[in-house]
Amino acid sequence: MKLQKILERLQKLHPKEIDLSLDRIKKLCSKLGNPQDNLNCIQVAGTNGKYSTIQSLRAILKESGIKCNIFTSPHIQKINERFVYNDKEIEDNDLTALLNEVEEINSGEEITYFEILTAAFFYGCKKYYKNPTICEFGLFARLDAVNILKKNLATIITTIGLDHLDWLPKNEKTIEKIIFEKTSSLLNSKIIVSKQTNKEILEKIKKSLSHNQSKKVFFNDLYSYSMGENNFFYYEDEYGGLKLPMPNLNGNFQLSNVTAAIATLRNIEEFNISDDNIKKGITKINSIARIQEIKKGKLKDLCKNNKLFVDGSHNPLGAMVLNEFLNSLSNNIHIVLGMMNNKDHNEYISYFKKISSLTTIDIPNQANAIKGSILKDKLKEFPNTKYKKTIEEAIKSISLKKNDIVLITGSLYLAGEVLNLN
Repeated sequence: MKLQKILERLQKLHPKEIDLSLDRIKKLCSKLGNPQDNLNCIQVAGTNGKYSTIQSLRAILKESGIKCNIFTSPHIQKINERFVYNDKEIEDNDLTALLNEVEEINSGEEITYFEILTAAFFYGCKKYYKNPTICEFGLFARLDAVNILKKNLATIITTIGLDHLDWLPKNEKTIEKIIFEKTSSLLNSKIIVSKQTNKEILEKIKKSLSHNQSKKVFFNDLYSYSMGENNFFYYEDEYGGLKLPMPNLNGNFQLSNVTAAIATLRNIEEFNISDDNIKKGITKINSIARIQEIKKGKLKDLCKNNKLFVDGSHNPLGAMVLNEFLNSLSNNIHIVLGMMNNKDHNEYISYFKKISSLTTIDIPNQANAIKGSILKDKLKEFPNTKYKKTIEEAIKSISLKKNDIVLITGSLYLAGEVLNLN
């Protein structure tokens, strides 16, 4: 309860949920002694794949005996997930104490919820400043609260696509603008750019980064991968080639995230990552709500012998790679869909070409989610769409046959509700 009360107070420090600016967090971090200046940080930007890339980094570092600090957003099940220190998620009492101290130092100054959480994370790193710290860029990198570092070890750019367009001016809702926001203000260190969906986007990224003096490691220029046989793939960069086992992640598209992590760690010499660390690490990646199979629990029991997956994808790029995974299966797919109001609902669902049934639902505890009944009426491409109020009702309403699969998708917030409910 103490933790919940302080979180409620922090949410009231600014009238807006998001107000893109770096002034407020710089002011608070100055009061905190600028803890971010002492960090050895890997920053991760992009539209999709950030979380999987971060978890790949973490797994390889852990296999190498290197503990790290990690800051990600949003959380899936509980806010503690955003605060990982010394390779452990912070406990409630420690998080409460940390946030109380930062709140007191802030002295009621106006600051957004995300900004004060970011400042608190940096402040909490003081005890573990010698660890590598992995930070995810949020909405847009240029004015994201994480973007107040003066130095870093490297920046990773994952796949970039259209998302969060409601935060852009009407005449700037373009891929060019998103690439500018995510890449134009990166630090001069090392920049690793993962595989993109097409050559045009890659060339736009290269153009945006042309002024940056960092060593740039582009996929297919300085590193690459290819599929092998018998559950192996081949990785190659300027330091040599590796035959690697497939990672424990669903979907071959995840190889772009895993190999970006590998390329990054092999370009940071002080880590001294061995080939064996990489081989073992990528088979131990812990990635939740990314095509995650739920193998037991309350919701799984409703599916009986049928497989149940949950995925937090919520934009066209996520839908595209999720559909690639579904197309690799020979099963009938039943989708349960819940989305936030500000997403392009029709474009998201248009990527799924192999659906046996579609059921829309309400996302619990999310005021900014679209009502499932309204979502159903919007999806005219799927005239037989059903609406059910709850996740349980949706699963129970599906006529499942042997080997059919249930997939719950459309939002990270929904994924969190699914995992908590299960």
